[in-house]
Amino acid sequence: MQEHNKIDWQTLLGAEKEKEYFKALLAFVQSRRLSGMKVFPPKADVFNAFSLTPCDHVNVVILGQDPYHGEGQAHGLCFSVQDNVKIPPSLRNIYKELQTDVADFSMPKHGNLTKWAQQGVLMINTVMTVDEANANSHKGMGWEQFTDTVIMQVSEHLQDLIFLLWGKPAQQKIKLINTSKHHVLTSVHPSPLSAHRGFLGCKHFSQANDLLIKLGKKPIDWQVP
Repeated sequence: MQEHNKIDWQTLLGAEKEKEYFKALLAFVQSRRLSGMKVFPPKADVFNAFSLTPCDHVNVVILGQDPYHGEGQAHGLCFSVQDNVKIPPSLRNIYKELQTDVADFSMPKHGNLTKWAQQGVLMINTVMTVDEANANSHKGMGWEQFTDTVIMQVSEHLQDLIFLLWGKPAQQKIKLINTSKHHVLTSVHPSPLSAHRGFLGCKHFSQANDLLIKLGKKPIDWQVP
């Protein structure tokens, strides 16, 4: 466990960021911004998941797909939106599930999940930027290679993580995870199109906390203040 305490994101991802594909990816995103296109999240927020959740604090991993592409929404944490923005439908279903799954959970008035990130919930989208009003517009530009590396690195170097994989694309990442040393909970996506087919009622939040307690770790306070 000693090595767990010394690991940081720079150690795990520094080499990846030096690779040509990654430099080309950042150049592509920058060129979109310079062309006058609004790209979300804002530049300062793209890597928020890593700055808010230090590597040696990660206990739970939630994978999203593509950032929200509306003004003021995305801020670098999957499913989360900035304060004073309407709560998106998928997040509303996540809150619905929390209401039935976690005692005393009260329906939040906003969708900012920063408090989860600060407690060790790594929340990354597999593609980390998007053009305004154009879903999946940065798909295939290199983000997938980077975020696959993130998943493989945390799988390899950390111990006893709980991965919440919702929806087909997230579930396909199970092949990057060492399931003999980590716990994986899967379900359909919380989007309104699929939530009623098994996301609502999955009890992933209480299950994750039960596992954390068994592992001698601190459970997540899922309340959104």
